[in-house]
Amino acid sequence: MLRMLRKTALLGAACLVSAGLASAQMGTFTGRVVGEDGKGVQGVVIKIERKDIKGNWQTKTNKKGDWTYSGMPVPGQFAISCEYNGAVVDTLNGVRSQMGDPMELKDFCNLAKAAAKRKAMEQAAATGQMTQELAKEMTPEQRAAYEKQLKERSAQMQKNKALNDAYNAGMTAMQAKDFQAAIDNFTKAGEIDPKQSAVWIQLAQAYDGLAKSKTGPDREAALGKASEFYTKSLEMQPADAGLHNNYGLVLAQQKKFTEAQAELEKAAALDPPGGGKYMFNLGAVLINTGQTDPAVTAFKKAVELDPKYAPAWFQYCSALSGKMTMKADGTPVPPEGMKEACEKYLELEPNGVNAEGAKALVALVGGKLETQYVNPDAKKGPAKKGKK
Repeated sequence: MLRMLRKTALLGAACLVSAGLASAQMGTFTGRVVGEDGKGVQGVVIKIERKDIKGNWQTKTNKKGDWTYSGMPVPGQFAISCEYNGAVVDTLNGVRSQMGDPMELKDFCNLAKAAAKRKAMEQAAATGQMTQELAKEMTPEQRAAYEKQLKERSAQMQKNKALNDAYNAGMTAMQAKDFQAAIDNFTKAGEIDPKQSAVWIQLAQAYDGLAKSKTGPDREAALGKASEFYTKSLEMQPADAGLHNNYGLVLAQQKKFTEAQAELEKAAALDPPGGGKYMFNLGAVLINTGQTDPAVTAFKKAVELDPKYAPAWFQYCSALSGKMTMKADGTPVPPEGMKEACEKYLELEPNGVNAEGAKALVALVGGKLETQYVNPDAKKGPAKKGKK
């Protein structure tokens, strides 16, 4: 009986040791999803798929954007993806689980980088040209989708050699900044196949480029054509924030400021992370055309949409500085928000390209302006004697 009890105890101990080893054969993946504002994003879906044998798991990010999934078999090979607003924005393949400390997946599912990559891919698909940097960053899924899109566009273009030749000639002319030649070729391509949105987009950009080299009625005519073809492009791609942005800038150059603001606000609504930059673009066009009040409004909107976009804070401060007044003794009176805008810029970019300008404006509103110029080198004449 004693032997039996000892044997049972030993078996129990063996089971405990075995259970401990099995528990240790588990790995943990962890990471953090960051938005364009640098803050964590809640509710992003993280999907984990085991590739060596069948297995699928998923979790979501918390309020701080953090996520963790424990209990992954070791060894194991996994593909990890993240979904934001129903779309896969990043994927990691060939991830191997490991024992010990959690495996932190750094830079995985960075939404700011993902948005920039998506825009670059859209541009690459529209032009047929891709940078080496983008090619290296693309996941196999993204490369497959890009190549499929290129293949489909190529198949459509190859249906008619004349269309293909005209489009390519237009792109070559665009790269050489020969905008008139580009316009001629894209116009021909549009006549051959009016359903190619890429043709109308490039034609709008070519007219916009031509306008920059013209003055007077010729400039206005070119801008009118650019506006016409951006409108046509948007009929085909109404959800393209970049097209709304570019169309808005053309409208601003035509001094159609209300319409321009409406287009840029559409761009911001379609692409909230880029909203600050769209409003900044509007402010830049307005300030360059001497429209100070509308520019102040645009820069104010830019910093409201993207409080960490430093250039917008400086331009907001600079635009407001044009509205300064002076007291009778020469003391500057800054408009409301000017000093704070410059200080915010310096907080974000203390060594930025506009740092000295911002410092000068901050210092200016704390002192007095000389209202009269006195030449320090002027020789003083002899003092006149007074009458007794």
